[in-house]
Amino acid sequence: MKRTSRDIRTANRYGVLRHVVAQSPVSRQEVAAATELSPATVANLVGELLDLGMLVEVGYEDSDGGRPRGLVAVNSSGAALIGVDVAETYIHVELFDLALTVLARADEELRPRENDPGKVVAHIADAVSSVVEQAGVAADRVLGVGVSMPGQVDREGGVSVFAANWDWHDVPLLRLLAEHIPYPLYLDNPLRACTVAEQWFGAARGRNDAVVVNLGTGVGAGLALGGTLHRGVSNSAGEWGHTTLVLDGRQCHCGNQGCVETYVGAPGIMRNLRELSPDSPLLHPDDQTATIEALGRGLMEGDPVAVKVVHTTARYLGAALADLINLLNPEVIVLSSWVAAALGEPLLAEVRAAVAGRALRRPLANTEIVLCPIPSNPVSLGAATFALEGSLASVGRKNRRTTPGDRATPRNRATPRDRTTPS
Repeated sequence: MKRTSRDIRTANRYGVLRHVVAQSPVSRQEVAAATELSPATVANLVGELLDLGMLVEVGYEDSDGGRPRGLVAVNSSGAALIGVDVAETYIHVELFDLALTVLARADEELRPRENDPGKVVAHIADAVSSVVEQAGVAADRVLGVGVSMPGQVDREGGVSVFAANWDWHDVPLLRLLAEHIPYPLYLDNPLRACTVAEQWFGAARGRNDAVVVNLGTGVGAGLALGGTLHRGVSNSAGEWGHTTLVLDGRQCHCGNQGCVETYVGAPGIMRNLRELSPDSPLLHPDDQTATIEALGRGLMEGDPVAVKVVHTTARYLGAALADLINLLNPEVIVLSSWVAAALGEPLLAEVRAAVAGRALRRPLANTEIVLCPIPSNPVSLGAATFALEGSLASVGRKNRRTTPGDRATPRNRATPRDRTTPS
């Protein structure tokens, strides 16, 4: 899809705000240098963000004997954002200020096979209400709610197109949520959310080409190419978990056999454990979270079964990552999400060794493989930026002095009064 001048201006506005959030306080000249936009363009965009109440003037800095440079900073109390991480076993919601500092959290557990859309929507709505109440934020200060949904999503239409682990097909998620949540809603998936979080605050910051591998119940790879989030023509890029690792291998929820996900996702790791030691006390047959956490503890204690399972898993993961390195030649690969966090450094060391035996020497020499350094939940953090981006897209070229709570309707949102597919 060809980008319009409005799209470009929104992207530039978002880029300016992103840099101010990361470096606050900062001068307009520093923002221009970092974003490679002209000083005049930055001055106009900063003016818009000041008018919206998203930025504030905070004084001056000396400039080597020249005129003092005015400094701007993010107005952290100017508004709030909500990020929702929907996973197969839980829903985690966080409310942020404009500096993307967490002000409140809420969690809802999803029991096995509790995947009815109505029940999932109810859990999300309850958690969103909880964080707003905890933070004491007025409704008109909430810019929006970003929802990360596993699988393939139509972000413009607000539809969960295909969630393999739940067997969801074309679920109008944002329309259903809009019946319970009175804020602008924005949908994407955890691959994009994790990648944006890493670009803002993590290992992909300042990197042009990065891959963020989401290791959870499902598996995928968020892509930032040329410094830009890569979505693909149908917002489906990154479904690396459903590429074939073993011909005629394990059956996958997607309908194929031998997918990467079936060997390195949480259920796949449970199967690795079951095949190695079916009676292991580390195995909790009906609880993947408990099993992965037990493996993590076993690694720390030197349990030989845990060590062997992680070694086997890392061999599969290393082979699949080597393909990404040879194909994309990234600067960094980030292992993210709860499985990577639970297995930690032992998994990372095994993966690096496995990749070294399979990737081509030249691209491998320029690729760093790291664990996600973000201390909070990267998915909910990234999801909150979707709401921020959507809010910025609603800003007109001429702005009156106003507040973030008094704004136009974003073009890709669903509201209780507007439940049709956004244009």
